[in-house]
Amino acid sequence: MIRSFSADDTEALVELWRRCELLRPWNDPHDDIERKLATDPDLLLVAIEDGAVVGSAMVGYDGHRGWVNYLAVDPDSRRRGIGRSLMTEAERLLTDLGCPKLNLQIRTENAAAVEFYARLGYRVEGIISMGRRL
Repeated sequence: MIRSFSADDTEALVELWRRCELLRPWNDPHDDIERKLATDPDLLLVAIEDGAVVGSAMVGYDGHRGWVNYLAVDPDSRRRGIGRSLMTEAERLLTDLGCPKLNLQIRTENAAAVEFYARLGYRVEGIISMGRRL
């Protein structure tokens, strides 16, 4: 089952991100959750199986492009369609908002993620992603 995040999911979600090696020292996961809840709380998705959080997707739309961050599936629950289901729901939500295109940022060393998204029809584009910490 995929549903919007609830506050009771917080620690399970942070643990999922830890197990999936998505956490970075410069991104406090609790702060990331709070910021998301302050803007688009319905776009923070969790996948639930047997009462446990086994997947997540943080979906965003800025009026021009959609984004998915923190797509995660518990390592013990992979290869069962959970990631695909999360992306299908993210795409549906973005389409309902009028979003014309979904962009992804993937760390260059994450070949498994690139393969996953390629199987879903995403393609590498000739774009350089740049950022700056504020």
